Amino acid sequence: MAVIVKYVVERNGEEKMTFTSKADADAYDKMLDMADELFQLLGKSELIEDEAKQEDLAMFLAHNKEELLYAIGAKRKPAPKKAKKLEAVEDADEEQEDAA
Repeated sequence: MAVIVKYVVERNGEEKMTFTSKADADAYDKMLDMADELFQLLGKSELIEDEAKQEDLAMFLAHNKEELLYAIGAKRKPAPKKAKKLEAVEDADEEQEDAA
């Protein structure tokens, strides 16, 4: 018989998601906390009257936290690694052409 450890994220007595990793469960719980806060903020705006749409938008924004932080300027996007390597190769090629 196998023993399986499961981590259950529960909100208001309702099971939301089950994980095999505590870190994944904690991350999902934090995302739900963020969605709750965003839902309250969206409710204050009165731009979206449908609560279901407010909830969907709040979950979308919480799920895409990194992109949201980039969009509001709270975090800088990392420089693309491929572009840096490509630039280095192009610079090296230019130096060789200039030397010739």
